[in-house]
Amino acid sequence: MKADYSKDSELLKAIAHPVRLKIIRGLMTDECSVKEMVKVLKLPQSTVSQHLGILRSRGVITPSKEGVKTCYSVIDKRVKNIVEIFKK
Repeated sequence: MKADYSKDSELLKAIAHPVRLKIIRGLMTDECSVKEMVKVLKLPQSTVSQHLGILRSRGVITPSKEGVKTCYSVIDKRVKNIVEIFKK
């Protein structure tokens, strides 16, 4: 077996944090802005932004502009499937 799981491992590391899992779960039900996430998660804006940056750099989420507000959505289908498994 010569499969290279490096990229898969990096993806799993990116979503392996409890806050990032909460962010992903929230984004799967409703796109929301950093301001809304800060309110729901009760974390500082800088902390939420750091977690979003990690998810964005791994291609898990993508931003979209709505006027002055930036909203995020989950674009990686594998991540959606993984999080769906945790719902059960």
